[in-house]
Amino acid sequence: MARPRTFDEERALDAAMRTFWKKGYEATSTQDLCDATGLGRSSIYNTFKSKHDLFERALTRYIDAMTSAQTAILENPARTAADRIRDLLARIVESEADHRTGGRSMGCLTVNTTVELAARDAEVAGTLERGTARRLAALRAVMEAGRRDGSITSTRDPEALARFVDAAIGGMRISGQGGADRAALESVAEVVMDALTR
Repeated sequence: MARPRTFDEERALDAAMRTFWKKGYEATSTQDLCDATGLGRSSIYNTFKSKHDLFERALTRYIDAMTSAQTAILENPARTAADRIRDLLARIVESEADHRTGGRSMGCLTVNTTVELAARDAEVAGTLERGTARRLAALRAVMEAGRRDGSITSTRDPEALARFVDAAIGGMRISGQGGADRAALESVAEVVMDALTR
């Protein structure tokens, strides 16, 4: 009979996710994962099969959490569509400001992974594409709502506007990693809002 697990798998997954987020996939060693999770190598491989499997699960967990948080902002019925986008951008600025070490932010695990692995890892690329599709659907819906409530005045197609905002957020994340401070990121957010509402 198999021995029951004596650790919290969700907590271990969160610890691994933070390690991959900080170091990237390639630079994270098995020992790094052992140190972060408090698990031995055999426990990691018995539970998660491989470093790649653990990374896939950590990435999916990150995407689910971030997308849910962003969707909650974008679907807030008490705010106009433009205010929802403004709130989302403010959250991005806060996130970048809150996760700074040495003058640079950690960025976004999704953006980091896109740069590091998407071109050469089909499984990871598929996970990223599914996450992007969910984000774009939520952004497109809020652009359409903005047309109805009059708060989004750009005449561009809602799909194009959704892709623009998604790309701007990715750029803000990379800028934060490059050392851009709160004021710089807030200025980007202001330009995004100008593009949507003027």
